[in-house]
Parts: sequence; structure tokens; C-alpha cells
Amino acid sequence: MFVVRQVNPDDHPTIIKFARMQHFASLPADAEEIARQIAQSRDSFAGRVAEPCARRFIFVLEDTDTGSIIGLSALDAFLCRPDEPLTYLRMARNELYSDELQAGHVHVTLTLDPDVVPTTGLSCLVMAPAYRGHPQRLGAMLGRLGLHFIALHRSEFADRIVAELPPPPTRDPQESFWESLGRRFVNLSQAEAERFHARSREFMASLLPPGEIYVALLAPETRKRIGKVAEMAVPARTILTREGFAFQGRIEPFGGGPVLEAAVSEIALIERTRPATLGDPAREHPVEGYVSLDRGGTFRAVQCRYADHGECISIPGEAAGLLDAQVGDTVG
Repeated sequence: MFVVRQVNPDDHPTIIKFARMQHFASLPADAEEIARQIAQSRDSFAGRVAEPCARRFIFVLEDTDTGSIIGLSALDAFLCRPDEPLTYLRMARNELYSDELQAGHVHVTLTLDPDVVPTTGLSCLVMAPAYRGHPQRLGAMLGRLGLHFIALHRSEFADRIVAELPPPPTRDPQESFWESLGRRFVNLSQAEAERFHARSREFMASLLPPGEIYVALLAPETRKRIGKVAEMAVPARTILTREGFAFQGRIEPFGGGPVLEAAVSEIALIERTRPATLGDPAREHPVEGYVSLDRGGTFRAVQCRYADHGECISIPGEAAGLLDAQVGDTVG
């Protein structure tokens, strides 16, 4: 079977592999930074992080037959505050026309779009290649259990969620979105900028230009990738779209990948999720769903069949064993 749980220090080597496999601005492939984020995640699950903007929850998907970590996702409880707005770029179309030439062009522009609306971030959704397309839809399980966790801790998260998706990789590093645009205003490599951004966003809001940037001025290869999704991340986009997320014209400033957005109130899975008491196993478990146990800073969740008795549910013994759950425990 498969279980989603919070990340542990022993997972560090595997998390580095995932960070190298698929580029994420919020998870640089840096051993020291990943160790810091793992510690931050453990403290967040344990309720030891007082500042909401510093709470980061990292989930891993484990194949219990092999003990291997085969998937990863993360949640940031609050991405912004008044003194540190989100620093996305907004895409728009600007039509220019000459009466004399009887000709014109429609240009795509990018504008810095500072945003201080309280926002939760869902990121780093990636699966090991061998498990993509699995009949149990493991990627969907991993992504949806992040939303499940939000539902069970509703007051700790914002009313809006965004998900940053990585763009297609570039063959020539000099044609990357950051080298073509960001580095012209911020004299840091992309890796350096992302490490700084993981702790503070002030420099991005201060140094990126406030006016319109015409995409036509960028290299052709760079232009083609703006707002597009890496092939590896297409399943994640599909999962999120089905849950109610949509592209509203904003991209992240490092790779130019799209930002999907959703109001929590419009996500059906969050509205359906509720706590219940675990009862004795039933003869039949007719419903398929996600069941979790969040106890003492330890989060575990499985996809299994269950019987719904209202305030009480029953699950098979194997699922209860994976959760380390006992009759009478409160589960989600």
C-alpha cells in the first residue's frame, strides 16, 4: 500500500533528488536549504511555529512495500504579509495600431503584480517517474491530501490557494526566463535569487521594474515557455484543474511557469472533508476515499475503502495499521 506522511530528516537524500529532477523555485536543490525546510516542516506539523508566514508543511508519499519515497508536495500556510507581498508577474495583451501603415500588432506584456491578499501556497507536487500513471492515481492522492490537510486545519490557512507550476526546461541556460529578464534587474544567479526568495521577497518587489515589459523583447525560446507547463507537471495541472484551480494570467518570476488559483470555498474536496471517530471494522466498506490521522505532530494518510456511520467511520484493519490508528481516535 501507499501512505502520505510528513517529511522526516531521513528523507533528506530523496528530497534532494526530487529537487534536482524537477525545478521548483520554493525548493532549491541545495542540501543546506532542504535540511532547513525539513526542520521547518517538522516544527510546523508539531505546532511549534508561531509566525503563520513561516509555517511550511512538506508531505511525502511512501511505498510501504519497499519503504521508498516516491512523491513529494508542500504547503505554505501563508505566502505573504503587508511588508512582503507576493511577487508574481501578470500577463496581458496590448494592441498597438498605426493608422498611417494600416498595420498593428498584439503584444504580450508582463507587469509586476504585488499582492498582499492572504494566500496559501501548494507547491512541489512531483512523482517518481516509475510511479507516474499508476492505476491508483498516486499523484492525485498526493495532491488532494494537501487539500484534505487544509480542510482539517481550516483556521490555519488562507481563503485563497495558489499553485506554482514549473515551466518546460531550457536547453540553453542563457535563454532561461530568469537570465532573459530577472537577472537584468537583480544581479544574482537564479539559484542565488531563489535561495534569498525562500526567506525574503523584498528584493524582488524593490528591484523588478514597475512598468510593462514587452515579451517581444525577449529571446524567442524564452517567449515560447512563458506561462507553459513542463511535461512532467502536466498531471499536476490536470489534478488541480479538476479540483477547481484556474490560470488567472499570473506567472512566477523565476521560470515563468503559470500560477493556478482557487478560492477555498470553491474546492469541493475541502468542503466534503470532516473529522470523524474511528470505530470497529465493519463487514463492508462501500466508500472509497482518503482517511488521515494527525496526532502529536505526526500526520499519516491513506487511500482506502471505508464505511460512513455519520460521526463514526470504519476502515479495514490494514489501513488502520498504516495510520497507526486505534478505535476511538479522531481521524479525517
